[in-house]
Amino acid sequence: MTKPLSGIIPALSTPFDDRGALAVDRIRENIGRYNRVGLSGYLANGSTGESIMLDRAEFERSLAAVRETAAPGRILIAGTGVDSTAETISRTEVAAKLGYDYALVVPPYFYKPVIKSDLLVEHYRRVADASRIPVLLYSVPQFTGVAIEADVAARLSEHPNIAGMKDSSGNVDRVSTILSLVPSRFQLMTGSSTTIYPTMILGGRGAILALATFLPEICIEIYKAVAEGNGAKALELQRRVIQPTQKIVGAKGISGVKYAMDLRGYYGGPARRPLLPLQEAEKKDIESLLAAFTPAVAAT
Repeated sequence: MTKPLSGIIPALSTPFDDRGALAVDRIRENIGRYNRVGLSGYLANGSTGESIMLDRAEFERSLAAVRETAAPGRILIAGTGVDSTAETISRTEVAAKLGYDYALVVPPYFYKPVIKSDLLVEHYRRVADASRIPVLLYSVPQFTGVAIEADVAARLSEHPNIAGMKDSSGNVDRVSTILSLVPSRFQLMTGSSTTIYPTMILGGRGAILALATFLPEICIEIYKAVAEGNGAKALELQRRVIQPTQKIVGAKGISGVKYAMDLRGYYGGPARRPLLPLQEAEKKDIESLLAAFTPAVAAT
């Protein structure tokens, strides 16, 4: 039986060494540390994992390393979506064979002029029909330029093998509309760490976050506070993560996330080109932001 979605799941980064090669041992090291934190599971090969930078062999090796190292009982999600329906189906089958619980499928986005609602519905239905594991829709319009709107989510929620959605838009109004239109079995997770609290209040199940790669403790505390009905604590913590979300994840992207991981004792390492390394001033900004979190992290 598929594990239900809940809690905080980090959108894992993909480690590379100084030569730019996939560092599989570093994947295992990071997962070993995350296993002790209290996270619900792991998303491998998502946007934070630089999935579009990976060739097919790297895609499979990274999925296998996460699967082999994850502690028992963790929810495992594989990012398998690409522009081609056939290739998405093929990658989803790899995830199923490795024992992943869900496939996270980003919408096709390159041919934007013709990517309308009917095309998205047809694409996702074909993937879900062929998949041996449940499919999650993935809306991340800040990267793709294609949002999964409420009407598309509602139509796709009728498919028995489409189990939910990760919405990374940060658009709470869209999230509330989607949740009002889909059945209760449809599991929505936010991918925006500035909206964990409001999304859960509206009926979301938790969050899949880049922020959780380097500040997992705070993200978990927000989730717990909401789940326990402690709105005051949840709101206080939610406000605290706005600055690192905006100034590290948002403004400095993958390179910023990876440097923040290095500072927290995980392996971040370099981002893959064409993404550029941080300047010294940018590193200092991240160091200052994280220093303010040291007492809060210690308290958790």
